[in-house]
Amino acid sequence: MIRPLRTRTAAGVTALCAAALITAGAASPALAEDPMTVSVKRLSLDTAQTIAQATIDACREKGIQIGVTVVDRDGVVQVQLRDTIAAPITVPISYKKAYTAVNFNADTSALAERADTAVGRQDFLVMSAGGVTVTSGGSLIGGVGVSGAPAGETDEECAQAGVDAVQDDLEMAF
Repeated sequence: MIRPLRTRTAAGVTALCAAALITAGAASPALAEDPMTVSVKRLSLDTAQTIAQATIDACREKGIQIGVTVVDRDGVVQVQLRDTIAAPITVPISYKKAYTAVNFNADTSALAERADTAVGRQDFLVMSAGGVTVTSGGSLIGGVGVSGAPAGETDEECAQAGVDAVQDDLEMAF
């Protein structure tokens, strides 16, 4: 048996297209609302320098010479200082701690369990205490890494003191 071809009227096709568009729009409302660009807050150089110097000062009060690195949210160095008689190795270690903190958005002391994993054994990461994040308004904006104290916990205390020196101002500016 041969079936006759069915034809659709222009009104029927228009109605089907409209229904498809409405369904597609309802299924992905976020697509229409997503911006094409994003604004990112960053530490200013002056703020990064203040954090670094406050970190050095905190360790000096404990009689410790350290290296400190302040990185932006992407892990790029903004400021790096090595106190007068701190060992040269404190500089690359402090960088790796700061870099690790921002890439995991966590203080490095919280990552110690992961140090002996495939990720933790990467040459550019250090998952021991001494790296802290810098946040403002709930957003990650940087990290601080410290090396040179006899214990990582002391490195972390000094790094946190550096962040604390600017935290109130950061929250007010956000």
